[in-house]
Amino acid sequence: MDARETKGLHLATHAKIEQQGNIWRVPSSTGSGHYIVDEFATKCTCDDFEIRQKPCKHMHAVLFLRGKTWGIDLPEIGKDQPPKPRPTYKQVWPAYNAAQMCEKEMFQELLADLCNGIPWKPRPGRGRPGVPLPDGIFAATFKVYSTVSGRRFTTDLEGAKELGHISMAPHYNSVFNILEDQATAPILIRLIERSSLALKSVESAFACDSSGFSTSKFARWFDEKYGVQKTKAEWIKCHVMCGVKTNIVTAVEVNESGDAPMFAPLAKKTAGNFEVDEFSADKAYLSYDNLELAEELGAVPYIPFKINSTGGKGPGIWDRMFAHFTLKRDAFLQHYHKRSNVESTFSMIKRKVGDSVRSKTDIAIRNEVLAKVLCHNVVVVIHEMHELGINPGFKTGAEEGEEVRVLRFPGA
Repeated sequence: MDARETKGLHLATHAKIEQQGNIWRVPSSTGSGHYIVDEFATKCTCDDFEIRQKPCKHMHAVLFLRGKTWGIDLPEIGKDQPPKPRPTYKQVWPAYNAAQMCEKEMFQELLADLCNGIPWKPRPGRGRPGVPLPDGIFAATFKVYSTVSGRRFTTDLEGAKELGHISMAPHYNSVFNILEDQATAPILIRLIERSSLALKSVESAFACDSSGFSTSKFARWFDEKYGVQKTKAEWIKCHVMCGVKTNIVTAVEVNESGDAPMFAPLAKKTAGNFEVDEFSADKAYLSYDNLELAEELGAVPYIPFKINSTGGKGPGIWDRMFAHFTLKRDAFLQHYHKRSNVESTFSMIKRKVGDSVRSKTDIAIRNEVLAKVLCHNVVVVIHEMHELGINPGFKTGAEEGEEVRVLRFPGA
């Protein structure tokens, strides 16, 4: 028995599978929803069957149940029939340990060098001088990295000042004001893009997806039908394009837009900074425009087709990729499954700096999510300095025609 047959047998013996007329309702193994399998287990609505066009675990579960109704005993799951383990990837533990031990110190150094290039002018006129913009962006991002409250973060800011990373330690209210400023978002986006350039020579394949971060805001409404008031937590959606080797984020947008329309801005921004060979994304990004854009950018789009997609639309990229997906599916899936690395990217961000935001207003919520992504990029650069021995350079503070100052950091 292969892994899917074993998992199907487990579903057949442990899950509640219902037959309704000519269909079977098979619960998801994760406990979220059901999948529909036809009467003779030849089709299933799950993504695994749609992509592979081979029996999935839900279809195997129905086949086992049908065999039981025909008087065939189900096989028992024993030690000689363990599910095949998922492929794992070795961790370079010496480099990982070294990066972890000095991460906080190097994080401040790299972040300070990034922020030092932010152009700003002192506020004219009388009165107390404002917080220098580089210091404010550094403090706001470092505060998000620390995952503690603004008041408890004051000690870390004082330490950063003593180390020379900032010229002054802003009051915690000033840090909040930076996050509340609408002008902070484009600055954070530029810093994310600049930080990704350190790995320009490493990445050539990219994947995109979106994920949500929970907020402290709640939507309340009165349900007229049942006569009760209902409450639902609100989420903020983050769209990213990342490299599949190092998980560095190359482009980011924070908005409530659907997935497919966000492919174009993310892909264009990435192609403007990197040599792109291929893009991978799930079916939510499938469209004629997205496939054609990827080809225009010199990349091959590995986006799986939906069950109702058809070829024969013309000689363009749609037909070529549809033929590849249909006739050479195994080769197609080898490239497509690089997309799983974007899931790892969101997992890394949420484990490092949290899956929720503390801010209350819409502007601050967006800026806090962008700061989380910037923290992730700086941490990735630190780890790759130890693992790959790279010597990254950040171009900072230079507009067109100005002198470019390149800051370099020694590898481990």
